[in-house]
Amino acid sequence: MKVLATSIPERRDSARVALITGAGRRIGLAIARELHAAGWNLLLHYRSGDEALGLQAELNAARAGSTQSFQGDLGDAALPAALAAAAITHFGRLDALINNASSFYPTALDTLSHSQFDDLIASNLRGPLFLAQACARLMGEGSAIVNLLDIHARKPMPGYVAYCAAKAALWSVTEGLAVELAPRIRVNGIAPGRMIWGGGDNLDEAQRSAEQARIPMQRLGGGDEVAHAVRFLLSADAAYLNGAILPVDGGLRLA
Repeated sequence: MKVLATSIPERRDSARVALITGAGRRIGLAIARELHAAGWNLLLHYRSGDEALGLQAELNAARAGSTQSFQGDLGDAALPAALAAAAITHFGRLDALINNASSFYPTALDTLSHSQFDDLIASNLRGPLFLAQACARLMGEGSAIVNLLDIHARKPMPGYVAYCAAKAALWSVTEGLAVELAPRIRVNGIAPGRMIWGGGDNLDEAQRSAEQARIPMQRLGGGDEVAHAVRFLLSADAAYLNGAILPVDGGLRLA
């Protein structure tokens, strides 16, 4: 696999370019549509399924040549460099990395396996960290990284010890990179609460109703709330925000 040299490329196009992991569905899909509508060109990462390919076709129909997709598993050590190189190959520049992809499922301590732990670490910590490393080598002045965290990184959920540990570590990585990469690259995080129900929630309807009632705003957030926050953190309005973790949780962290 050929990987470009670790030097900042000459920018060929005035449109900014963002790499979004897990871009084919749910929150990643909302982020992609939000940034594309704001004029960004996009490299859409996905692990499986064809949702990202459909999104690529949709966005390119709206603005020709604005979107490419790239399939890969964040557990693959070669993926970060390949993704960063793909952005340069397709667009000639890379201005933002949004680490959105995440495995999420319960892992009770007495049944937690090594393979489950490795999977949760790969998507929620190792992949984002090494993507930041690969992308930072190719990003220019004024670029930005946004990591999708979770309020439960600081308020752990029973039965999700491995997931919460991985997100807590990514929280620390976000703050560490904000110091190490400044002033050329800003690094911030978004900590959602209960947003879109996912397959890993493992809750029945009564439990979901009780969980929703705990949220001070009395409703789940949607992908759009996170997407708006991502767009803000990438904008000039957030030019002095670095190492910030923005909660998008309807106040759930306070409940």
